[in-house]
Amino acid sequence: MKHIKIDPITRLEGHGKIDIFLNDEGDVENCYFVIPELRGFEKFAQGRPVEEMPRITTRICGVCPEAHHMASAKACDAVYHVNIPSAAKKLRELLYTIFYTADHTVHFYALGGPDFVVGPDAPKAERNILGLINKVGLEAGKKVIKLRSLAQNMIQTLGGKKIHQVTSLPGGVSRGISEEERVAFAKDLEYFVEFGKFTFQVFNDIVLKNSGYVDLILSDTFTQKTYYMGTVDENNKTNFYDGKVRVVDPEGNEHCKYEPKDYLNFISEHTEKWNYLKYPYLKKIGWKGFVDGIESGVYQATPLSRVNASDGMATPLAQEEYEKFYETFTGDRSGKKPVHHTLATHWARVIELMYAAERANELINDPEITSKDIRTIPTEIPTEGVGIVEAPRGTLTHHYITDEKGIVKKANLIVGTTNNHAPISMSIKKAAQGLIKRGTEVTDATLNMIEMAFRAYDPCFGCATHTLPGQMPLQIKIYNKEGLLLSENSRF
Repeated sequence: MKHIKIDPITRLEGHGKIDIFLNDEGDVENCYFVIPELRGFEKFAQGRPVEEMPRITTRICGVCPEAHHMASAKACDAVYHVNIPSAAKKLRELLYTIFYTADHTVHFYALGGPDFVVGPDAPKAERNILGLINKVGLEAGKKVIKLRSLAQNMIQTLGGKKIHQVTSLPGGVSRGISEEERVAFAKDLEYFVEFGKFTFQVFNDIVLKNSGYVDLILSDTFTQKTYYMGTVDENNKTNFYDGKVRVVDPEGNEHCKYEPKDYLNFISEHTEKWNYLKYPYLKKIGWKGFVDGIESGVYQATPLSRVNASDGMATPLAQEEYEKFYETFTGDRSGKKPVHHTLATHWARVIELMYAAERANELINDPEITSKDIRTIPTEIPTEGVGIVEAPRGTLTHHYITDEKGIVKKANLIVGTTNNHAPISMSIKKAAQGLIKRGTEVTDATLNMIEMAFRAYDPCFGCATHTLPGQMPLQIKIYNKEGLLLSENSRF
């Protein structure tokens, strides 16, 4: 049996590899998506004062510390049974929507975008942010850098630090903004909407007008029919910071909708021996293995999942693109029929980028945003709490159980990428089976197109790994300066 290895996989957060096994005829017999790293923050949390968790859990990830900061802070609010002031909620959401715009920008222009903008079969040295800028022009690169710079400066003001934020506390936030800061933010945030429009145009001109790319998106090789998860407001519109978690089936029918505190009634987790990453599934359906369809408990939680689980976007420009998205793929602008094409996630991500930019503009122009009433001091005895936000990579759940002094006894984290572990594995295998056939010459471009199956999910494996199945493997290889392997030692 022939073994094809992609190690390491590229343009993602964290580490991983893909092992593809071919049968004697040259077809793909099996495919394994392996995550060889462990973080284990659930264990780190034990014995810590719960009010420290919003600061500690930001260290899980340097890419999206804001997501862990917010989910953790909301879990702490619940642990102390405190409702935060309206202005504090808006300040948290303002920080979060600014972060969202910047994070989706990174994935579209640096991680996922090069496959479409530069081309999936372009030389690997060109499939990167520099190759993308070369294709769309230097001015585009300047726009990306400007948006990231503006976002980081605002995040530092609202969060106390550009990364690993510190301002959200049980009961609210530690810092508000002045009128002078609000005016400056409002000017900068107008640029966010203009940047969203520019990104819509880039996607339309380079991706949607390229029939080869559209055919690739629509191909069966990159199609999975699963359940879809996302947080929605009271009108079933997408919301990143607050609301209920909604799950729809492959036909678009609502499977469930739950409040954060009830997540364990609906979600359970499966493990496999070759991974440190769990496989969540819908509890009422059960784990049926790595298969899709309405009888399988596998679900996705991605930008595509969020738009599939919603009835629309809550801001006008994002809603306009949402309707175009569904009309293009299903012929129905309402979004009632889910889109199952994995690579369409990139378009959904751009829609979310615009929603975040528009929502940030709404919040910065809200008169209450400069209120001094930004924290309710907790007075209740701490017990247990769950906080959920929509991280860019999926629904993020933080669950803490404490003693009467607020010391964490148990923590459970279901990270955005963890939700998507099973569908990512399935998408990679299906892509491998569709692209590698008997007699096929397996080129670098072929392997890159297999990697495209996971890149659409924008996975972050550093913060997603929590399970430890026995002894942690270790492998050491020593090479000389000519690249010759001198010795190899392993512990498995």
